[in-house]
Amino acid sequence: MVVVSFPDPTLRDAVGEVPGVESVLWDPAGEAAPDPRIEVVVAPYLGAAEALSAVEQLEGCRLVQLQSAGFDGVLEAVPESVAVANAAGVYDAATAELAVGMAIASLRGIPQAVRAGDEQRWASLGQRPSLADRRVLIVGYGSVGSAIARRLVPFEVSLTAVASRPRAGDGTVAEVRGVDELPGLLPAHDVVIVITPLNDATRHLVDEAFLSAMPDGALLINVARGPVADTDALVRHAGRLRLALDVTDPEPLPDGHALWGAPDVLITPHAGGNTTALLPRMAALLRDQLSLLAAGEQPRHLVRPIVKT
Repeated sequence: MVVVSFPDPTLRDAVGEVPGVESVLWDPAGEAAPDPRIEVVVAPYLGAAEALSAVEQLEGCRLVQLQSAGFDGVLEAVPESVAVANAAGVYDAATAELAVGMAIASLRGIPQAVRAGDEQRWASLGQRPSLADRRVLIVGYGSVGSAIARRLVPFEVSLTAVASRPRAGDGTVAEVRGVDELPGLLPAHDVVIVITPLNDATRHLVDEAFLSAMPDGALLINVARGPVADTDALVRHAGRLRLALDVTDPEPLPDGHALWGAPDVLITPHAGGNTTALLPRMAALLRDQLSLLAAGEQPRHLVRPIVKT
């Protein structure tokens, strides 16, 4: 029997009974572990990195299962002997929806129309750029990046994909270019969507040089992590470029910050994955992971492998 802790009853009940698994409730952010037999810890949805140092008290813990795709700060918090798996795939559809929605909203001037409507004014938007015929560059071509690309195809865009290293295409894009090609690619694209993980290589990837290489009027969409972009550089280029940001640095973005009032900036409060699709997809992933563990098999989506004993 594999003993698994869930951070809240809603998630536990959504997962339901899994043969070979015993569930307990434990939020590592707030209390001592209720059962020393816990082998698998399902992390809280928010604040996982801050909470998971409590795993140290569980001598038999062998896996932390995250509820996020990103895992920045988690590997440093969790003991090195404990494996870590992320929630790859759970957020693909929701994040891709938001990225496409932000592209349409920003290009077509929907934020300006909403603001005018709040003032009960009819304000012409003039001729706005369409999403059709735009040259779109996706920076970070993992599962979410490819989900964004698939959703963009029906909008009749031209797609270019970039990842950490070049590789063959996947049926949606002919090839995947390497990140070292960005300086030459950025000037040739109208929309740049950033969906990279946050690590040492991507922190402030979107910097002064990156933004300066984008042509006037181009749109930058960040649905990755706030620190992937240099906030000061974003402020300097707001207005010359259109910005659509689901994530910021710092986060939450303070009241009165320069980005709030900057021209052609659309900000959503890190809402990419939080939709009605979240709970059922998270529950399905957990059922799959726990079934594998109960059968003595390796779980999927490991970002730190299980230590052989």
